[in-house]
Amino acid sequence: MTLLDISFLGEIAAIRRDIHAHPELAFKELRTADLVARELSSYGLLVHRGLATTGIVATLRRGSSARAIGLRADMDALPLLEKNDFPHRSTSAGLMHACGHDGHTAMLLGAARYMAEHVDALDLDGSVHFIFQPAEESEGGAAVMIADGLFEKFPMDAVFGLHNWPGIPVGEMAVMPGPVMAGTCAFEIWVRGHGCHAAMPHQGVDTLVVSSQLVLALQTVVARNVHPCESAVVSVTQVHGGEAWNIIPDDAVLRGTIRSFNGETQALVERAVERLCNGIGAAFGAQISVRFDHRYPATVNSAAESEVCRHVVRDLFGAEKLRVGELPSMGAEDFAYMLSEKPGCYVWLGNGPGSGGCTLHNPHYDFNDDVLALGISYWVNLAQAWLKGAGEQGGVWPPAAR
Repeated sequence: MTLLDISFLGEIAAIRRDIHAHPELAFKELRTADLVARELSSYGLLVHRGLATTGIVATLRRGSSARAIGLRADMDALPLLEKNDFPHRSTSAGLMHACGHDGHTAMLLGAARYMAEHVDALDLDGSVHFIFQPAEESEGGAAVMIADGLFEKFPMDAVFGLHNWPGIPVGEMAVMPGPVMAGTCAFEIWVRGHGCHAAMPHQGVDTLVVSSQLVLALQTVVARNVHPCESAVVSVTQVHGGEAWNIIPDDAVLRGTIRSFNGETQALVERAVERLCNGIGAAFGAQISVRFDHRYPATVNSAAESEVCRHVVRDLFGAEKLRVGELPSMGAEDFAYMLSEKPGCYVWLGNGPGSGGCTLHNPHYDFNDDVLALGISYWVNLAQAWLKGAGEQGGVWPPAAR
């Protein structure tokens, strides 16, 4: 395998910057979807629109094999005010591509175009489904695409995802089997006390004192309940209560997230949170209730598919460019829903140090166009390897001729 000579790379970079300049939120990626569909149609691919409102699936079929692979990119942006000043900065105030979905979309478009233009030379035998998914950021667009019939309408043996990662050098990728991104659960805790004058706290039950005790106590949940070899994170991210300087409020609310890699740990943490709420409420004479909102499950790579991806990375970039130390992450990713239905692998592509050293979801972030060719090469070579049978051989490399 070799890195591809991509004659149209400048056009793909221009598309990436155009998408960056016109960010759209979950399920509202109308302009982006129009652009993607227009490009895919110009490549001669079969284009299907409408899954999860703005989702798109394009298909390249070749030969007689029933084998099929899915390659997925996300399209949505974030509700964040961009603080960059380059020409392709966001033209929509308060919206920004701060996670690199513009780059993910551009790389998959580049892979689709390259495969369409070089289909004979690539000797493809089977189907490649290019999945452009809306609403990855907190809205679960992957689950909606699945509910709308993604895998029934487009049967595939395996599905693969990719995310750029600031901090990993350009030209390197992180791949590993098993859990790579955590499942996430939001929680909301209501504290009901008894409001009173701030000068006479003995006449009430101080909800803010109770809430403060609870915030600190929640930090012991993982440290003193979860096995040290397991991973979980409990973070309180919001505390709301009170409207006046001289009034102890009746109510307060705390919100945050729980992250873990398996259901048993998640259930253990939830029970511990409930115990703390009940105990602290009883100790202070307050009423405390908690509600859990389970969001994304853990993203779990299957072994054989991960091994195929590792081989592709080694052959493309060199064995020394394959990284494992960064994984897993306690961040969440809705590609987990697809991996719950199909075998596959989710990898990280090095994005370099980032603009000013910033990370994802930062107002100064920008996708690094230097990695476009690397991502396109990875997708094309992965599709080739898979359609030649690498996955069904349990990751045996090189894949035998079919």
